[in-house]
Amino acid sequence: MSLGMDANKVRESGWWDTAKIIVEALAIAMVVRLFFYQPFSIPSGSMKETLLVGDYLFVSKLSYGYSTYSFTSSFKLFDGRIFASPPERGDVAVFKLPRDNSTDYIKRVIGLPGDEIAVRNGVLFINGAEIPKVRDGAFTTREDGGPPRAIPRFKETLPNGVTYHVLDSEPYGPFDNVGPYKVPANHYFMMGDNRDNSTDSRALRGVGYVPFENFVGRADIIFFSAAVDEPDSFRLFAPWTWPFDIRWSRFFGLVR
Repeated sequence: MSLGMDANKVRESGWWDTAKIIVEALAIAMVVRLFFYQPFSIPSGSMKETLLVGDYLFVSKLSYGYSTYSFTSSFKLFDGRIFASPPERGDVAVFKLPRDNSTDYIKRVIGLPGDEIAVRNGVLFINGAEIPKVRDGAFTTREDGGPPRAIPRFKETLPNGVTYHVLDSEPYGPFDNVGPYKVPANHYFMMGDNRDNSTDSRALRGVGYVPFENFVGRADIIFFSAAVDEPDSFRLFAPWTWPFDIRWSRFFGLVR
């Protein structure tokens, strides 16, 4: 009888230990997500080729400190930022769309507070200085659900030395000749790397200048990627195709 009771106690103790481990793991995951790294997915091609549709990212919430939008967009917890550290030119950052303060956008930081930004014939100018833009091959992709095609790719270098690729799918696109824009104090000018397929700060009524308070965090690393916008898209209900649909080479790639 006592042996049976001891066995029951052992089983209960085992279930209790397992439950504690699960609860502790969930609590740690919640803390990490709330204060340090939050996962995001890429739903559009506005940041190609840096970020592709189907990429999943870890976004560092600690990078810029915390605002109310680091935790919620449904109600305001506090004003300003705690442990604030301003974004650097060239960062790829997630922010809340200023017109509704709830929709997540991801773009590159191009203009800092006080900067004057302009685009002339597809070339970026910051404070009157032309930003070097050098042809660097082509990037094959699909735009707006169309067939695959090669889009001219250029390497752009910002004044602080940050380099990245931009795409130019339309020689005379609607945003190829815009500005000048004067970035207000405590605001930032954001642009997508896929320059002709990005609604960003160049569209003042669509996005406009982004307040520092609206920043959620800096995109740091790609932890998963699936080819959801390619001709043979990721087939969720056909697991035997996953090894071919997953972009293995993008796993744990740094966002630059």
